[in-house]
Amino acid sequence: MSRPLLYLDVDGPLNPYAAKPERRPAGYTTHRMKPQGWLDQHPGEPAAYVKPLRVWLNPDHGRQLLALAKLFELMWATTWAGEANTYIAPVLGLPELPVVEWPETRASGADSDPSGTVGAGVFWKTPRLVEHAAGRPFAWVDDEIGAADRDFVARHHRNSVLLHRVDPRLGLREPDFAALAAFARTTTGRMGRDTVD
Repeated sequence: MSRPLLYLDVDGPLNPYAAKPERRPAGYTTHRMKPQGWLDQHPGEPAAYVKPLRVWLNPDHGRQLLALAKLFELMWATTWAGEANTYIAPVLGLPELPVVEWPETRASGADSDPSGTVGAGVFWKTPRLVEHAAGRPFAWVDDEIGAADRDFVARHHRNSVLLHRVDPRLGLREPDFAALAAFARTTTGRMGRDTVD
């Protein structure tokens, strides 16, 4: 059986954007970036006049993620989309990673789902990641994961999964990396359904 997937969000897990303003967390470096997704949030304003986005990144996370790449197949699952390979990966020393493509008309919330299969409170990424995993075991690190997402995945994914919420004030820390590694080691080669916190 192939390695489990590891879906990586940027803002929250890798960029602790919710930490106190002007107080960079220990181990992080400050970067000023103008990804297209950021420029799109300033329609009509010339790119040269858009204030760059402040991003905090911890260079050591690259080493830790490369170690996890021996256990997982790493993938970006972020609104940065392919720009994570342009802006985030080089700072962390990561190779170009595959990117989960989001629907053009992604919902702002699951309540807008006309089929009624998603349910209230489910983060818009959740159904797409279940679909993308296509039955493979996976772990997902994000700051938006909640109880409704866990319920949705338990109902729609019949293999091992770790939905790991990261505090966006803190970003990924040693216990998070340890939990991911432990999940991968117990999951590789094992079939069945197992929702883990």
